[in-house]
Amino acid sequence: MALLHLAVACGLRPAIVTVNHGLRAEAAGEADQVAAVATSLGLRHSTLLWQGWDHSGNLQDAARKARRSLIAAWARENHIAAVALGHTQNDVAETFVMRLARGAGVDGLATMAQHWREGGILWQRPLLGFTRTELRAWLQAQGKTWVEDPSNDNSRFDRVRARKALVHLQPLGITSANLAQVAAHLAEARTALDALADQWASQTLHEEAGTVLIAPALWTAPAETQRRVLQRVLMWIAPADYAPRGSQLGHLLARLAAGQAATLAGVRFIHGRGGLRALREVKAAAPRCPADHLWDGRWQVAGDLPQGAELGALNTAGLAECPDWRSTGLPRAALLASPAVWLGDRLIAAPLAGFQTALIRALPLHPLL
Repeated sequence: MALLHLAVACGLRPAIVTVNHGLRAEAAGEADQVAAVATSLGLRHSTLLWQGWDHSGNLQDAARKARRSLIAAWARENHIAAVALGHTQNDVAETFVMRLARGAGVDGLATMAQHWREGGILWQRPLLGFTRTELRAWLQAQGKTWVEDPSNDNSRFDRVRARKALVHLQPLGITSANLAQVAAHLAEARTALDALADQWASQTLHEEAGTVLIAPALWTAPAETQRRVLQRVLMWIAPADYAPRGSQLGHLLARLAAGQAATLAGVRFIHGRGGLRALREVKAAAPRCPADHLWDGRWQVAGDLPQGAELGALNTAGLAECPDWRSTGLPRAALLASPAVWLGDRLIAAPLAGFQTALIRALPLHPLL
């Protein structure tokens, strides 16, 4: 509510969206209250309903992902390019404590991003420099009302426990403001580490048909740089919401340094004549999808596609129909997980395996470097 009223006070005319997670009976009435405020200000308001909770896993994480997905779809449908979220300095401090408890490194402890792009939308957090207390005081001074979510006091959630722990840390001088400052310092350190990783990645990584060749020179870089470069390889080949944990990356590095093959997060690392190569693990690849959709988080095809065609992994059956696959110079394991166009059980094209390459082109969604 503070974000809404501040936006209007700054002369903006935003569209407002509320997500009802369907977890509390009061939520529908609270969404109606937001709609009433928006209407009184002459603003558009939409309420989105989440119905995907299966009562398993991490509720708050599932709700966050669903909320972000619903809002992004709403924004795209309404031709809205940017979405502002109401996270505060308290959220930065609470996130810091939660991640500290999990043994996070520099990236995990660095401050929450003020802006980023995801799902075709620019996301912004303009209130990270303000505490909830400051925002409540401003609302009271303006004569504005709001609703407190009772789940914010439910100690079954890690964030709430972190919030309550911070109260006991204040006598030691560990405040939300101090932790937010530490997180900002770590964000600066992260930027420096990323810049160094950029240099090493450009010198040691080479993309080849959706796989990545890794030069031996990488193992002379500092260990943190090695982890960051490998993390980029993993996230490029197998995009995911979260990168593997530091301990997992450390174990991967140890195996690779010893000259052993290894697999992590759906990515295989094999040693061959061309050196160390990272490739998609075929059994971890996504199922088939319509050929005009993005497949496996990164592949798209361009060209004339027959009606009903699907995009999916080449697999063993498809590779058997590609007589010239050895001439590509790519390992068999890499080609098995490469993109192919299917019409039922019939292989239409497998461009990376040299089959009907004139029909379509397969393109990674993002460049490696």
